[in-house]
Amino acid sequence: MTTSIHKTRSWHQQKRSLINRLASIGIGLGGVSVIFAILLIFFYLLWVVMPIFESAQVTPLQQYSLSSSSSTVQPPIYLSMDESGEVGMHMDKSGHIIFFDTHDGRHIMSESLDLPEYSSILQVVELGSGGVLALAMDNSRILFIGVRYRVTFKNDKRTLVPELDFPFGEDAIELADIDTLVHFTASRDDERLVLAALDSDGQLLLQQYEVEEGDELPEPEYETVLEINLNSDYLFLDPAGEWLYLADKQGQLLFYNIADLEDVQLIEKMLLVRPSETLSQLKMLLGGVSLVSVNNEGVLRQWSRQRDDKNQYRMVNVRSYDTGEKITRLIPEYRRKGLVMLDASGDVILYHTTAERLVFQKPLLDNIDVRKVALSSRAEHLLVESTDGLLRHYYIKNEHPEISWHSLWEKVTYEGYTEPKYIWQSSSADNDFEPKISLSPLSFGTLKAAFYAMLVAAPLAIMGAIYTAYFMAPKMRVWVKPSIEIMEALPTVILGFLAGLWFAPLVEDNLLAVVSLLLILPSGLLAFAWLWACLPKPIRRLCPSGWQAALLAPVVVVLVWLSFLLAPSIEATLFDGNLVSWLKHELGVDYDQRNSLVVGIAMGMAVIPTIFSITEDAIFSVPKHLSNGSLALGATPWQTLTRVVLLTASPGIFSAVMIGFGRAVGETMIVLMATGNTPIMDMNIFEGMRTLSANIAVELPESEVGSSHYRVLFLAALVLFLVTFLFNTLAEIVRQRLRNRYGSL
Repeated sequence: MTTSIHKTRSWHQQKRSLINRLASIGIGLGGVSVIFAILLIFFYLLWVVMPIFESAQVTPLQQYSLSSSSSTVQPPIYLSMDESGEVGMHMDKSGHIIFFDTHDGRHIMSESLDLPEYSSILQVVELGSGGVLALAMDNSRILFIGVRYRVTFKNDKRTLVPELDFPFGEDAIELADIDTLVHFTASRDDERLVLAALDSDGQLLLQQYEVEEGDELPEPEYETVLEINLNSDYLFLDPAGEWLYLADKQGQLLFYNIADLEDVQLIEKMLLVRPSETLSQLKMLLGGVSLVSVNNEGVLRQWSRQRDDKNQYRMVNVRSYDTGEKITRLIPEYRRKGLVMLDASGDVILYHTTAERLVFQKPLLDNIDVRKVALSSRAEHLLVESTDGLLRHYYIKNEHPEISWHSLWEKVTYEGYTEPKYIWQSSSADNDFEPKISLSPLSFGTLKAAFYAMLVAAPLAIMGAIYTAYFMAPKMRVWVKPSIEIMEALPTVILGFLAGLWFAPLVEDNLLAVVSLLLILPSGLLAFAWLWACLPKPIRRLCPSGWQAALLAPVVVVLVWLSFLLAPSIEATLFDGNLVSWLKHELGVDYDQRNSLVVGIAMGMAVIPTIFSITEDAIFSVPKHLSNGSLALGATPWQTLTRVVLLTASPGIFSAVMIGFGRAVGETMIVLMATGNTPIMDMNIFEGMRTLSANIAVELPESEVGSSHYRVLFLAALVLFLVTFLFNTLAEIVRQRLRNRYGSL
């Protein structure tokens, strides 16, 4: 019998040991799986973000000559490529055009333009990105040609076929009042074509045409001739044909407003260089808002058109960069605010203006006398022709030049802004748009939303948990605790929907009532507590111990009702009936309907259940013998709570606060629906914000995969991940120290 009992016990012990072992393995695997999943998320975010930090590369590909044994190619007046860098175009002064394969120089097609007799091409001007060229000839005639590249497929092989057409007719137009043409430029915007021509006598002819592509050029709708007292070496029109710039080698700039050719205005006359310097290069950046000048010492300056305090336009030097070498060629990119430069020592330099970033610099053109340079519209291919007729083809890998520490985290002077600012505006309908990708306002908005949410949630949740765990009657606690915890199951999208569509308008219409509750509720509850303490003991004993909180419910309702009842009269007396307007005009405080106050209350309601539940459990779990011992030694319940219970439960309370903070930092739907999603840096509680998580939710579905915008959004996610990880790590360190200090009580 004894042996049988012993065997039964031994079998049960083995079974228990096996279950414990399996449980340990399962728990361990679960923990490792969680850590692995977190690391996997981290490395995936890092993998998407890493291309941002890759250095740009310029790789030499081929070197060849367009001339053959049977024919000699004349020096080009114009050299270009299609947007993909596959087909090049070479045009000489006589109008002979050669289309060639940029990989080996093979001739694809040749054309000779029918130029007027005894004339040659003086200058070629590109009219935007539509492939239309204006050929200015030395007999003061202008011929417009269109260069197109048709895509064909033969045997599943993609081929580009170049085509020429005449968008405004095959006849060249004659510029009246221009005897000897010196400089020419043109601009085309929608149905408006503007021409500017300067002759050797200093006469500037401005013409405006109303014409659609495919129509013959009519007589100019407007025409103006100006006398320019400047030996101009540079002439530029912005893409809209509203602003005209003239400059000479001494750096003197004339800046005109020609939006109305019947009222041309000289806006400013200024110097682009110091008196001891000369101007070696001047180009217009994408969009026509900025000019980039380079002096004879290699100092690059960006001049941007801005409004001053009197609402007058002026050109302002917004940034400078010393290249250290004399720049021989300056080529703006077609689709970005970037520059490709060649210097006298043979370096190829890539620089991005907005990011203020030197992207690449390397000697690739040693002992080469450069004659002509062409850059593809995607800025991926570079053609350099030397004076010996050789063409050198380079491939440029420079995918994300606009991203730098400066553009992400520091103030940037953007085009059209009078001072450096933190701005997030990642896209626009305008192709000339300057991306603004500062993560500072998004990070600020994230912390701002979390701060106001915790300002609402932490005091209510912690104080409520203290009362529930330590003072409330057990039967009442059975109902209260689950009721608050079940609030956590409410979808945040519902809270955001209610906050944005119902609560935000309610707060705007009753702002004084809502704000006054911050004073009325605490004061009213304290007054009720004092009155309750003044009542005779027989009356107070009618309410069982631990049930006093139930008496506060009608008091809170009455106080809220009184606040909303009295607020309109007070607002009419003190604030002319409109507190929102009074804040704006008297204090200069802006008010947005969906603001931080709304977000703080809505997010606070979402965070309260988390903080309350963990805090209540931590306080309720404090061993009873500690409380009983303190009470037995003569301490009051309040002394026992503050000097024993709270200290023992402090690790759990701190964990609750940090978990609630993490919940607030990562919240998306409430912030998305209850704010104006304005990425501003202002702690004003009556203005909105945009958080990292909300910005990712809004813009990631619309971003192009692999683009700078796409990768910056993943960088924002990585920043959010690291910030959360950092806060959680610090919280765990503090929690362990609190546990070591008070765990022995």
